Amino acid sequence: MKKLLLTGFEPFLSFPVNPTMQVVEKLEGTIIGDYMICGKILPVNFNASGEELLEHINKENPDAVLSLGLAGGRYKMTPERVALNVKDGEPDNEGHQPIDETIDPDGPPAYFSTLPIREMVNRLNATGLPAAISNSAGTYLCNNVMYAGLHWAAKHKPEMSSGFLHIPASFELAIQHGKIAGWSLDELVKGVTICIQTLSDEI
Repeated sequence: MKKLLLTGFEPFLSFPVNPTMQVVEKLEGTIIGDYMICGKILPVNFNASGEELLEHINKENPDAVLSLGLAGGRYKMTPERVALNVKDGEPDNEGHQPIDETIDPDGPPAYFSTLPIREMVNRLNATGLPAAISNSAGTYLCNNVMYAGLHWAAKHKPEMSSGFLHIPASFELAIQHGKIAGWSLDELVKGVTICIQTLSDEI
């Protein structure tokens, strides 16, 4: 049985609920395709999130990594194409706000996802779940974690698939926030499951 490391984030900024936590908790310990799912929650902390991801990778030795992030306001699931070697954006949960900083001064400017993102989008849309490829993970914590995983894999385990998926808000969060669209938690779990199954089928 192969292992997939599935990560989510804690609540942050104006989002009192983070559905990525709930999806990870739902899927932790389940089997999807050829993968046993190992779920972990990462802090919204520029200095710690990437390091914690790598600690989990080194401890669990997964065959694939799929990190989830909340894109509050989006109504589609969006696998990310590119991670940039940049930290910049709103303050994290510790109040730290980097401006134009590199994630790794010795790393390349960017990495492409090694997940089958086009097939993921095709299958999601075919199932009736709106999806599209996003060409940038931004420069906030989601990008930070995506870059860290791909950079580690490039140096230590090139055969390890790694990438990032942004998901919409849940109904619970949408109601609390008041200004963003939401999906049901069951739909979010179904969408992530489809993406993992796609990866399993592609390997």
